[in-house]
Amino acid sequence: MSTPTTAEQRDAAHAAMIAATHWGAAGLPDAMRRLPGENHNYLCDVGVLKISIEGQADPELEEAVAATLAAANLPVPICKPSLLGKILVAVDLHDRPATARMQALLPGLPWRESQATHTLLRNIGSMVARAHRALKSFDHPRSDRSHQWDLERAGQHRAAVGHVPNQSLRRAIEWALHLHASCDITSCPRGMLHGDANDENILVDGDHITGFLDFGDCLRGPLVIDLAITLAYAVQHEGVGLEDAAAVVAGYDKIRKLDTTEQQALFPLMVARLATSACISATRSATDPDHSTWFSHRHSTEETLMALVDVAPRDAQVALCSTCAIRPECSPDTSARVDHRTTTHTGSLAARRARSLLGTGVLSLSYESPLHIVRGQGQFLYADDGRAYLDLVNNVCHVGHAHPRVVQALSTQAATLNTNTRYLHKTIVEYAERLSATLPDGLDVCCFVNSGSEANELALRMARAVTGRDDIIVIDSAYHGSTGACIEMSPYKFNGPGGQGQRDWVHVVPMPDTYRGEITGDGAGVAYAKDVERVIGKATSSGRSIAAFLAESLLSCGGQIPLADGYLSAAFKHVRAAGGVCIADEVQVGLGRVGEAMWGFELHGVVPDIVVMGKPMGNGHPLAAVVTTRAIAEAFNTGMEFFSTFGGNPVSAAAGMAVLDVIEEEKLQARAATLGRRFMDGLAELRERHTIIGDVRGCGLFLGIELVRDRKTLEPADTEAAMIVNAMKQRGVLLSTDGPLRNVIKIKPPMVVVENDVDMAIRLLDDVLQYHGR
Repeated sequence: MSTPTTAEQRDAAHAAMIAATHWGAAGLPDAMRRLPGENHNYLCDVGVLKISIEGQADPELEEAVAATLAAANLPVPICKPSLLGKILVAVDLHDRPATARMQALLPGLPWRESQATHTLLRNIGSMVARAHRALKSFDHPRSDRSHQWDLERAGQHRAAVGHVPNQSLRRAIEWALHLHASCDITSCPRGMLHGDANDENILVDGDHITGFLDFGDCLRGPLVIDLAITLAYAVQHEGVGLEDAAAVVAGYDKIRKLDTTEQQALFPLMVARLATSACISATRSATDPDHSTWFSHRHSTEETLMALVDVAPRDAQVALCSTCAIRPECSPDTSARVDHRTTTHTGSLAARRARSLLGTGVLSLSYESPLHIVRGQGQFLYADDGRAYLDLVNNVCHVGHAHPRVVQALSTQAATLNTNTRYLHKTIVEYAERLSATLPDGLDVCCFVNSGSEANELALRMARAVTGRDDIIVIDSAYHGSTGACIEMSPYKFNGPGGQGQRDWVHVVPMPDTYRGEITGDGAGVAYAKDVERVIGKATSSGRSIAAFLAESLLSCGGQIPLADGYLSAAFKHVRAAGGVCIADEVQVGLGRVGEAMWGFELHGVVPDIVVMGKPMGNGHPLAAVVTTRAIAEAFNTGMEFFSTFGGNPVSAAAGMAVLDVIEEEKLQARAATLGRRFMDGLAELRERHTIIGDVRGCGLFLGIELVRDRKTLEPADTEAAMIVNAMKQRGVLLSTDGPLRNVIKIKPPMVVVENDVDMAIRLLDDVLQYHGR
């Protein structure tokens, strides 16, 4: 016999020695055939030799599962005792401790080599359900384990997308793992899983199941995972589409009924298994491209995944589960044929909207192809076709869409009492005290309204009352709301399309923009603040006087611009020296979004006289506030009552309290700081590779990407910005453009985004910029 030369030949020789020594197998190394898959499984004359390396498998757990299934008369392989009567034999492999066992051969062919008839598919589904029923009471101390094939944790492979050279495949993998991340599988029924019910681990004879093999990936998890894995392999068979694979689901559902949450999770888990396989395959190809047994399904996996990327999850659910006892809910725009995507319902809704609401020129819709969003959860929005979108632009739902803590607070209080502020109510007082406690000493009087626009207009009234003056200074391109007065003190509006120009009581100073502005470098903030002093002097010389300086702590509509260092401090000094008050507009950036502080103005070491807050306070519930000093509050007491019917009602106060609870308990301010740095690092790397990115800026989870066609001339890349935003939307990530030149992509997501969301957004931006950038 020749000396083995390759690693595979040496492994086969070692396996033959183990089989001969412990089970008396007579086969030579050449007769030891390694079976497909990543495990060390060899077919020999007495059975299947399985060698498990210590730490990579749990043979005792596997055999306990097999014994339970055998007792329920499922066709599982039985281990043959060794010559010394042992089931599990300690051996070594590559100088590592391992365990060997010999399983008896079962009849039949792998399902992969058989025709996937309707009856066979149904029987396969039934067998998976029977296994779950048999394992219902199974208990083992090591069953709550995890491993790289654990589909519940498929997100662990998202970083491996970088090993995939094909961009179409990368996009499909990103889509599948994003869909998995946006799917709530935590509420699905749990139990013991096979973990890998693929078409090589199921033996068949015609339409009959003759073997259920290989429990090396068994673990506890959502039961629907096993069914999803089986489906992921069923659709790789020629001629088997989702409607055909529904036979597997029907067979399973007849034995164990799938509930609604499981039906919704089935397709996301199925494509996530394909993506997991593709990621592991790509990673292994990069590290050991010659190991053929790792890639038995590679091409069919990749082709199937890319074929499914355009299937709407809603359509897939209907196709897969149409015969279930609990039928999936169908909407008018849903077709059971997954290859028939319809936009009829969405188009009809858009037409009805155009007839019944203000026109799109006034009440705009986002994206070239508008989205029909039907629900939200956490950092995700879901369209009517079941597609999930990572929301990176909605800073209104500050602690995440439909946060259960906020929803519970709203519903509980609404079921108890909702009235106005002319009655004593404890919650509004406690909320005011708690909100004030987040601000510097002295800012301790609250007034609640319904929107940032109302709050800014109220702040203007307060400033005029305390100073006896009318005029106000604002920063160019600022937006402070939609009421009449707010429009008039918002250059973003009065100098924009349809605007009527600047009123005489409004004075505009340049943006302290160190990227595009005239002043850059050290000292820019103080230099820009000189414009505030200049405007005050000019107003005074013309007989006017300044009541207030109103500034966003970070400029939003101006292009996500952090104020230059030293600007606010110097500007506030100029304003106060002239007898005016300083108002910080925190509507978009407050409540921990900037990460390093609770409020944006704190980044500048200043204390405003009035703080305006809104948007995120109620997590989508209409709630805003003005917080000021006792002196200003008393000056506002002119005898005229201030009353807002809904401002500060008990339901709004309960929502606001819940938001503060979540920010504190989930440490969202610290998360904003950490993820903001992660985002900025990733965007900075993109800027090095793509010259269209002129600047990346921001703080915490309030970021901007300014796009330019030329880094020297700073020609704005507005068309490209819109194209990139729409391309990202097609990939499941929602962004938008802003800035006076419409060339800034803004990022201000719900604060509950996670590291994987940030990394995916960066990777997808990188891919999109290859086509729409430079």
